[in-house]
Order: sequence, then structure tokens, then C-alpha cells
Amino acid sequence: MDGKDPLPVAQSAAAIVTALVVRARGAQAAFDAATQADVDEVVTAVGWAIVDPEHNRALAELAVRDTGLGNVGDKMAKNRRKTMGLLRDLAGRKSVGVIAEDTGNGLVEIARPVGVVGAITPSTNPAATPANNIINALKGRNAIVIAPSPKGASTLSLLLSYVHAALDRVGAPRDLVQQVPAPVTREVTAELMRQVDLVIATGSQTNVRAAYASGTPAIGVGAGNAAVIVDETADLASAADKIAASKTFDNATSCSSENSVIAIEAIATPLLAALTAVGGALLEEGEARTLERAMFADARPQGAFVAQTAPAIAMRAGLARPALRDARFLIIAESGVGKEHPFSGEKLSPVLAFYRVPDFAAATALALELLRYQGAGHSVGLHTRDEKRALDLGHSLPVCRVIVNQAHCFATGGSFENALPFSLSMGCGTWGRNSISDNLNYLHFLNITRVVHPLPPEQVHEPTDEALFGPYRRKFKL
Repeated sequence: MDGKDPLPVAQSAAAIVTALVVRARGAQAAFDAATQADVDEVVTAVGWAIVDPEHNRALAELAVRDTGLGNVGDKMAKNRRKTMGLLRDLAGRKSVGVIAEDTGNGLVEIARPVGVVGAITPSTNPAATPANNIINALKGRNAIVIAPSPKGASTLSLLLSYVHAALDRVGAPRDLVQQVPAPVTREVTAELMRQVDLVIATGSQTNVRAAYASGTPAIGVGAGNAAVIVDETADLASAADKIAASKTFDNATSCSSENSVIAIEAIATPLLAALTAVGGALLEEGEARTLERAMFADARPQGAFVAQTAPAIAMRAGLARPALRDARFLIIAESGVGKEHPFSGEKLSPVLAFYRVPDFAAATALALELLRYQGAGHSVGLHTRDEKRALDLGHSLPVCRVIVNQAHCFATGGSFENALPFSLSMGCGTWGRNSISDNLNYLHFLNITRVVHPLPPEQVHEPTDEALFGPYRRKFKL
């Protein structure tokens, strides 16, 4: 105890958040009258606020400087790609007024705002995730207040300076988009969750659980621990190239980066050679144990090793072998799963566990074990030429996405090469203790009012007992 009375802290948090929310509600009430054209212009303006090359570079440089995570080039690519993809997804989508009409069944759907959104965002993507949330919220005529991670607060402040200038340009209220002032405390974040109309929580599972416990409707997303299966039919060079690109992008800050490769024994050795050819470095047994001791505490990766380059990770662990100085990513030969095998979990770094299994059935069983340890509901990858195997995984594993023959971190959150919505927040369903199982998108930021008319008399049919129960009653002689 520090002798301080917690009550003034709580009151201070309430006052801070109340001031933000009151302003947000005023701005949202004005924005509620916007037309679809008005809304789409606002969305476009805010999209340009982050895509503008000068803004994008400044945001990426500040993010890397203040969080110490990732690298500038990849953050710029992520900021642009995620925003461009989201704007592509939103183009032409109705979110104001009547958005659907089923005249035959007498149903009309009207899009309504949820109100004020509170978004909790992580340090791994301090510009891209807030931008995604802001654009989705504004598409639904909502206001949004963002609570960033402490390390990401400066990047968010810069982003909001660009966003506010864009809102000024199109004549929209600045208070549609606000952030919790620094220092961002748990008390203020918790109060924000209580006062808003909808909470979006991305990042630590502590925040996700707090969002669900806040008493406010909440959408949280699960933890990643993506495993990718490479079977005996796969194009190994293509698989290795995609795994390497995904595993090293932004120093593996993405929750969708591959954490483990599960190789069918028949192709395990040539796959390992292919991974080495694209920059992977297989650690010797002693090196792996040295890295394990340095990198993990209670099976959790330590901050000094998260989202760093492979050579920096090796150096910090005291691994001096010359071959590691130029490695793109480190490979650990692994056989177990669980806390006693920390490389089997999510690492948020360019460190890849490599498993060998005898056949596809064993690969599926191991993927299940990895998911049960960490990452249930998120995703699994598969490199194969056997289309049936992807369906087999979809039927058997507790995942919301099976990513087939793609670089996992680019594909899972939406891609120009697949049909998933662009997002930085992937729902993991009940397997991941989440309320959604799809990629977070603008529909999650809407209330839908349904106007219901009576059916024409000729369409009204009340079922008979025989139609519903006849076969069942005859089968069991009831």
C-alpha cells in the first residue's frame, strides 16, 4: 500500500472519461444526420489521413521509436495495405438509412449507429489498428474514443492530429474521434469501458477479459498461436517463401504470424532446407536451450525479445555463431507442447518452432494440441495440393480460419488475394472466448432496425402436426 486513498483516483478517472464521452455524444448526435455521401466522404478523408505518404512515414517512424517494436518499412506497408483494403471493402456499402429491403417477405432493414465506441488498442500496431477502428466506427455514424497502450499513445496522438485536420477539411466534428489523455491508466481505461456504448478490445487478453466484464456490450478478439501444416503434396519452395515472408514481416508483431511449422516426415528435411534457403537458421540443441533460458520467463516471451530482428534476438541471448548474424528468422526443432516447451506458444518474434510428424492425421492432432495450449479459435495454415485436407481441418479443428497456400499473417486479416474482410482484429468464436468468429468489420459497428410488415394472406401457412412430427411419430410409434 502506498497510503493513497483509491477513491480520488476513481473520481478522477470518471471525470476524465465523462468529459470525453459528453463531447463524443454531442459530435455523434450531429453526425447522425449525415447522408451516405457525407459519411463516405468522411471515411475517405480519414483514410487519406493515414495513407498520405508523409503521414504514413512519420507514424511508422514514431511507432518504432517509441514502442521499440517492428520496423519502419513494414509498418508503412501495413498502415497503407490495411487502410487501402478496408476502404476497398467499404466502397459502395450502405450504412445509412435503408440498407436492405425484402419486399416479398415484408422486411426492411435500417442501419443505426451504436453511439460512442471505446476502442482498446495494442502497441504492436499503434497506427494501423486505431485507423481501422476509426474508419469502421465513422462508417456507421458513430463517435469513437481510443485508449492506446502507453507506448503507443504518442503515435495515436500524431494520427489523431492528421485525422482532425481531415475532419476539419470535410466539415465534420473533431470530437467524433478522441483519445484518452496520457498517462493511460487502467482506471481510466476501465472507466471508458463502462461509459461507452460498445467496447472493441484488441491486444492483451487481460484487456479483452476486462472488456467483457465491463457491463458494456463488447467485442474482444483472441490470442494467436498459428501453426501451419506442410504436407507431402505441397510446393515446398512456395511454402517456404510464404512462411518466411509472413514470419519476418514487421518482426512478427502480427498475432497471425506462423509460430510453428508442422512438417510431414516425408518432406520435413527438404522443407527445412527450403526454409534455410530463404533465410532461416536452425539452432543447434545447445543454442536452442540457451535462447529458451534467455527469452522466456514462466513460458512467456520477455519484452526485450518481442518484435526484434533475428540477429538482435540471437545477440541478446548470447548466441555468437556467425551464421546467425544474417538470419531472417530462427528455427527451433521442437517435439513437445505446453509451458515446459515455451517455443510451442505465441512468440511475437521471428522465432519458428519446427515439428516433424509421420502423416496428416498426426499433423492434425498436433495442431489441435497447439491450439488447446494457446490460440484456440484463431487460425491454422495449410500448404497442400489436396483440397480435401483443408475441409478436413475446417471440420475438425477449433479455428475460425483455415488459410490455404498463403502467407499466414497477410491472409488472415484480409487480403487482396482472398475474400476475408480487411481487419487487424480477428474474432476467435467461443473457442477463444470471443463474441464473434469473423474478422471485425463495419457491420459490428451498427445497430439494425427491422421494419416488419404482415405477409400477404397467400403466404401465411401454419404447419400441421403431420408435417412437423409425422415421420418422427411413426418411427417411434408415438
